[in-house]
Order: sequence, then C-alpha cells, then structure tokens
Amino acid sequence: MTTGTEERITRTLTEAFRPAQIDVVDESDLHKGHAGHRPEGETHFRVRIVSEAFRGRSRVDTHRLINAALKQELEGGVHALAIEAKAPD
Repeated sequence: MTTGTEERITRTLTEAFRPAQIDVVDESDLHKGHAGHRPEGETHFRVRIVSEAFRGRSRVDTHRLINAALKQELEGGVHALAIEAKAPD
C-alpha cells in the first residue's frame, strides 16, 4: 500500500528529475524503536532513482539535489532518506 508521503516523494522527484526509473519505499516499519520513528510510520524512506540529470555529477552533488527537491518532506516529518541515485547506463 502506498502512503501519502511516498506518493509526494515520487511525484516531487519525478517532476524535478524526469527519471527513467524510480522506486520509493516506505521502510518505517523496519525502524520501530529507532530515533525519529512515529507509530503512524512515514518516517524512513528508501529512494532508488535513475535520471539523466545525474550524469557527470558526484554522489554528494546528486544527494544534495535530491535533498533540496525534498526539503519540504524532510522538514515535515521524514526522518531518514536512503538514496541510491545514478545516471542511466
């Protein structure tokens, strides 16, 4: 089942980077008892994204772009974001 936050992250990254592939997974249930976890979830996410926008950029630069695009979500309750980002092969 897709969560509201998961849908917003997917939409925001799709609009910002026009990815060839994107996968956003709510991993909040794996972090019960950890810092930042809330009983209702939607706190810990994994993003796998492939976009031409990342070609020639360092991993740090790519993560900065993604974090900037998701600033509102990160300030609004997303505690952790695992990012796997690359340009298409």
